[in-house]
Amino acid sequence: MRNILLISTGGTIASVKTSQGLAPQIGPDDLLGYVPAHREFCRVDTLPLLNLDSTNMQPHHWLQIVGAIREHYQRYDGFVVCHGTDTMAYTAAALSYLIQKSPKPIVVTGAQKPIDLDVTDARTNLLDSLRYASSSRSHGVVIVFDGKVILGTRARKERTKSYNAFSSINYPYLATIQDGRITRFFTVPVPDGGPVFYNQLSCRVGLFKLIPGMGPQLLLAMADSCDAIIIESFGVGGLPADPSCDFTAALTQLTGRGKTVVMTTQVPYEGSDMAVYQVGHLAKRQLGLLESYDMTLEATVTKLMWILGQTCDPARIQALYHAPVGLDTLYAET
Repeated sequence: MRNILLISTGGTIASVKTSQGLAPQIGPDDLLGYVPAHREFCRVDTLPLLNLDSTNMQPHHWLQIVGAIREHYQRYDGFVVCHGTDTMAYTAAALSYLIQKSPKPIVVTGAQKPIDLDVTDARTNLLDSLRYASSSRSHGVVIVFDGKVILGTRARKERTKSYNAFSSINYPYLATIQDGRITRFFTVPVPDGGPVFYNQLSCRVGLFKLIPGMGPQLLLAMADSCDAIIIESFGVGGLPADPSCDFTAALTQLTGRGKTVVMTTQVPYEGSDMAVYQVGHLAKRQLGLLESYDMTLEATVTKLMWILGQTCDPARIQALYHAPVGLDTLYAET
């Protein structure tokens, strides 16, 4: 029997109907009561840490979750964090950077329907998560949702209402769970030298989404409040060079002020490759921009927050940004 800590933070899984819509009100002991089958394979303690709609989840809440896991790390074999779905991918990515090389599983889960409804995905997701966290072969930060196990840095919510809300972006699923059976697609060795906990993040990260006709003025306006700016471009990545909206001068100014600029793509799958087209190749070569390649936006945002929490040195930022973290290091060639 494995010892698991169930940490509740709110979300739809813990919500009830109110006159103003769903709101999280169900505590972790009550959540656990809906899945009595867990007693067959694990012992669970509960920790009511937060009670938030995940729209209200902020970086300082991620640090609270990390602090709770760190405080109880030696006492438990695994951890399950119940969380709202709207920002779950951001939280899972953030935890992946804040808790590295964990030999114990840290599972983030939730639901599209509250657990107290007759028809809901919540009970299955919670039981699957407890089962995965109870396995000695599970390690690191993952999302368990709709029978799929997704690496914490590779998840994205792609559906607002369907049970199969999350996909693994540019990366295979680690495992599936069906009828109480975990089918794994990788043999994951136990990480060496872990866990490594971090307790600092920088919120001075901004996102600039390109649309046709947009000029660089807003980009320049972001510079006062951001140390790193992510530009979400079109296709494989490029910057407009039309005389009416030329970004070269603006980005030269930003990088000259020591700002980190990262290029990513609005297209979910297959990633960026700025070398393909002239509009990308010239911008990257002339301006020294970083590139996300096949990373998700959620991972790009939270990795920058983690990096800027550790250093402001440009060379160090670049080195950390391109270094695989967590289970990514095990599948760097995938």
